Amino acid sequence: MTSATLLHLDSSISPAGSVSRALTGRFAAAWRARHGAAAAEHRYRDLAADPVPAIRASYDALGRRTARKGPLPPADVAALAENPDEAREWALSRPLIEELRAADTLLLGSPMYNFTVSTGLKAWIDRVSFPGAYLDPATGGQLLRDTRVVVVAVRGGGYGPGTPREHFDFQLPYLRAYFGAIGVAAEHLHVVTAELTRAADVPELNGLEPLAAESLAAAEAQLDALAAAV
Repeated sequence: MTSATLLHLDSSISPAGSVSRALTGRFAAAWRARHGAAAAEHRYRDLAADPVPAIRASYDALGRRTARKGPLPPADVAALAENPDEAREWALSRPLIEELRAADTLLLGSPMYNFTVSTGLKAWIDRVSFPGAYLDPATGGQLLRDTRVVVVAVRGGGYGPGTPREHFDFQLPYLRAYFGAIGVAAEHLHVVTAELTRAADVPELNGLEPLAAESLAAAEAQLDALAAAV
């Protein structure tokens, strides 16, 4: 089996009792068992416990200057920094960008907060979204076209097709649009959802526990199948 790299990101603000953390942990354990320690690298980031710094004006200034040059190798971007603040922004961004570019699989735990993604995840997305970072400088080709992305989307309520809150879901449309925009092929973007996870403690959802259990079991089965696929 060839060498493989898994980049595993959690973004739940709950260190314990988190459904998204449990599900990403399940996938990661199965992935490691399949690939073996000698042939696999599992890189982990907790975007809540160790948050990525929010981007600043100097990130924008350096990004605009870089965009005018077209796609550049990461090593060439630092030379475009015109002051220490810009150099600092690139120093914070480059390792995260290179980590994403090196990953064969990105595993992303994304609980829904206020109908969208968490602050920690959004900060990571902003930080890695540097102009031209995922384009081949020589050909203009998409560098993430073969990257597999597994999104574990956990929601306390129900937001699936046909539910009253279907149109309140700004989490999954956003993530689908984002990964498509940075070059991840549609066939490599896998979204696994677990819904109604708050059924036991939100009075309005009481009685929906069987549906919650069914949704969780389906998510676990889907993740097991994805972990075994490559």
